[in-house]
Amino acid sequence: MLLASGLKFAYDGGEQMSFPDIRCDKGEHWLLLGSSGSGKTTLLHLLAGLRTPAAGEVRIGETELGSMPASQLDVFRGRNIGIVFQQPHFVRSLNVSENLLLTQYLSGVKPNQERISQMLYRLGIQHKEQAQTSELSQGEQQRLALARALINDPAVILADEPTSALDDGNTDAVINLLEEQAERSDATLLVVTHDTRLKSRFEKHIILEAL
Repeated sequence: MLLASGLKFAYDGGEQMSFPDIRCDKGEHWLLLGSSGSGKTTLLHLLAGLRTPAAGEVRIGETELGSMPASQLDVFRGRNIGIVFQQPHFVRSLNVSENLLLTQYLSGVKPNQERISQMLYRLGIQHKEQAQTSELSQGEQQRLALARALINDPAVILADEPTSALDDGNTDAVINLLEEQAERSDATLLVVTHDTRLKSRFEKHIILEAL
């Protein structure tokens, strides 16, 4: 379950932003929709514990993110929150499998090569297990980014603009993949986007107004 209440945030020298309260229960799929400049990515970073709010709180299950020191929060995030960034970044000196092993290691999870192979198989890129990430196509990089977000069976999956640069066919494929993998883990899924094509794909919406 993902809860956020009373969230406020301001960048240095900027005006304070206020965000709506959010409650996404376990297994629910939500769309957070807002135009450019509405603070979507800032809100996602707050929900993921990547930024500290000026006021308010974020809870994953019974855990309040702001109550933990940074080192403990890093481990908690790695185990409980899967983040799919708009632009995936990988460690270029490591191959596909090694990037996922690193994700497990940094989260304090025992490295599990069998799980990595199974995840890559489910996402249709097991044949790229030993490839360098620079050798992957855009679609394969998206799948690897999803594998990295899901490898530790997170309770919450946050996806930042996963379809912004895609045509209709690839948009459907990516959303299907996100929903299928979230259902497998009974995870809460929140897709953050300005892509209005997705509105009909989700029953539950959060709308951010422009700041």
